[in-house]
Amino acid sequence: MERRIKIGLVGAGMFGGDVHLRTYADLQRSGISPWLGRIGYDDFASEFADVAFELVGLGTRTKISAERARATYADLTSTQVGTFYGETPWVDMIEQFPDLDILAVATPDHLHTAPILHGLQEGVHAVAEKPMTLNIEEADRIIELAQEKNLLVGLDMHKRYDPDHLKIFHELVGQMGKPIYGRAVLEEPLEVSTRTFKWVKESDPFSYVGVHWTDLFISYLNLKPVSIFAVGQKTKLTQEYGIDAYDAAQVSVIFDNGMHVHFANNWITPDDFEGPVNQEIEILMTGGKIESDSQYRGLRYTIEGGGSHTSNTHFTRDVLRDDGSKAYIGYGKDSLIACILGILRIKFNGESLADLDRTYPTAKEGRISVAIIEAARNVMDLNFAYLQKNMGTPVTAKFGTDGITILNPYADNRQIYDKSV
Repeated sequence: MERRIKIGLVGAGMFGGDVHLRTYADLQRSGISPWLGRIGYDDFASEFADVAFELVGLGTRTKISAERARATYADLTSTQVGTFYGETPWVDMIEQFPDLDILAVATPDHLHTAPILHGLQEGVHAVAEKPMTLNIEEADRIIELAQEKNLLVGLDMHKRYDPDHLKIFHELVGQMGKPIYGRAVLEEPLEVSTRTFKWVKESDPFSYVGVHWTDLFISYLNLKPVSIFAVGQKTKLTQEYGIDAYDAAQVSVIFDNGMHVHFANNWITPDDFEGPVNQEIEILMTGGKIESDSQYRGLRYTIEGGGSHTSNTHFTRDVLRDDGSKAYIGYGKDSLIACILGILRIKFNGESLADLDRTYPTAKEGRISVAIIEAARNVMDLNFAYLQKNMGTPVTAKFGTDGITILNPYADNRQIYDKSV
């Protein structure tokens, strides 16, 4: 009997319409085996070489975006995909395809929870964009339902698979003693907050991209937060674009090993900045120091009249096939492959979620980042309001066995979560 995996994708914006769509096109063309060596699981290549993949549904908010994504996929695979659109396209999609195996969720940050929970309730695994959700109570519901049904919820935490980060955390960190502090920067272009996304006031730069860096420290160093300080600025987006959203966010986290990490994020980098994003990481340890400039990878070029550019060929790149089509490889795709491999192991090998722990970016790991995000946003909002009143930025948050507490010297301390993170 043919072994087949059916995939549905909801959200076809910047990542859904590019990274997810092209990843599933490559899976439909050649299966999972060609991509497993990149993530260290080539031992499964022959075992799952016969598994066929099919993207059966595309769900978006509008008919225009759904048809655009379908046309793109048809160009990549010469196949037609069903389209669904509206406020809850995943509901109709799963109703039409009750044997769906995977629901890929690439909706805006604040709209991840509903499709994930609906899919789990209907027996469908989930592969979701980061962050899993913006609320830890929602994260708990997702994890509880996934465990109850032995369904995988994997997250697109692709920076784990960046070859520079693999070198840092698999090799260098182990030789350098104990971590002392870190600094992580990820800055997005202005077009993201003003044109690409229509939902920026529902999120903030730290929640959107800082989560990549929190995930690195949480997953590779097995850390948990103990306290947070956060501030944010609202100037350019509010004054020049009429968007009530943060331009930038700076979040300081103390982890349970005593390490302090400062996260700096914005989504107002000028459009003519030479790289698609600006990103770097620094780690000081008792026996050494690491600096990684993830924006400038060594390839710089200038086109007359177009300015200078740098290119990150590690993230994704096209590889030309003999027939003129292009394979899509890079660490931007690797975390999706890791999640899907886990789903194959559950479906065809009968393995449990416990068997697969730490083989892909898990919902349990993502939950800790969600806790940091939610606490940071609460602290940031309060500090922003106090700063406007010339009252300083006195608010912090603490984590403990009793949950998450917002510490506010101008008001009563407030518990926003009552379970241990």
